[in-house]
Amino acid sequence: MLTPPPFDAELAPVLAELFPEPPEPPDLDTLAVTQPRVAQSPPVVCELSDEHLARGGAFAVEHRQVAGPAGAPDVTVLVCRPAGVGPGAGAPGIVHVHGGGMVSGDRTTGMDLALDWATAVGAVVVAVEYRLAPTTPHPGPVEDCYAALLWTAEHTDELGIDPERLLVAGGSAGGGLVAALALLARDRGGPALRGQLLLCPMLDDRNDTVSARQMTGVDTWDSVSNERGWTALLGDARGGPDVSPYAAPARAADAVGGLSGLPPAFLDVGSCETFRDEVVAYASALWRDGGQAELHVWPGGNHGFDVHAPRAAISRGAKAAREAWLRRVLSPRGA
Repeated sequence: MLTPPPFDAELAPVLAELFPEPPEPPDLDTLAVTQPRVAQSPPVVCELSDEHLARGGAFAVEHRQVAGPAGAPDVTVLVCRPAGVGPGAGAPGIVHVHGGGMVSGDRTTGMDLALDWATAVGAVVVAVEYRLAPTTPHPGPVEDCYAALLWTAEHTDELGIDPERLLVAGGSAGGGLVAALALLARDRGGPALRGQLLLCPMLDDRNDTVSARQMTGVDTWDSVSNERGWTALLGDARGGPDVSPYAAPARAADAVGGLSGLPPAFLDVGSCETFRDEVVAYASALWRDGGQAELHVWPGGNHGFDVHAPRAAISRGAKAAREAWLRRVLSPRGA
């Protein structure tokens, strides 16, 4: 039995109140029945309302149907543009991919954080409604995200985005999908990305790191939940030898050179979460392969600590570090 590191002093009482018992892992049989079917239109009611997303008129909010992967349904995207940003404005662009363990969430999930980033750098945000596992296993979710990325890149002028200042961002499962998007864009000759923002990303289906074992039954997304999420996406292939790096980007890091040629990355993770060691390993592999990466391991942070306790000092530090990186990466060339 491995002893987990202690939670941050400000986080511990919040977690004890919110999660007196470890959260229940996802039930795949139930999800297969309750998730929207691929032939259905996207959910009518999202996690966040348009009024909430508009922030009192700070953002114009719209939902678009865009061409999906070949032979698949259209993909719904949420577009949030800062007030006054119209066609040809040349603002930064962020394609946002939501979290939810591959099995939950919608296009508005995580948008409070994304709109904070957009406010800080004046960016347009395009958020993806990808199909969820187990109803849609790999490669459906990542191909939906790639279709949304292609649409964004093809409509930058209309959206008011500078095509040279487009990046991808996401947290948890969304962070893993974002890492996969960067790999796909590189390997398919797709859109040139200014950066990839990976927050506590879900990268490795093998689920066998020290931190995965150490935080079992402790973290808000522990190894049991993690195994269920990966199984939903990959079925019996999970943990085996033939998993695609576009499903589990840590697989690309296994071979020297596997992460070369990727855009600059920002990675952060808590020291008290399941994903800690796979995130550190991924950053190390990016450096090994000649890439640029900024890594933060927040001491005492659990999975999603900044959402659970946004006013804690550790959360404010994480927010500041992310926004500082975004300002740097998205600044105009030569500025």
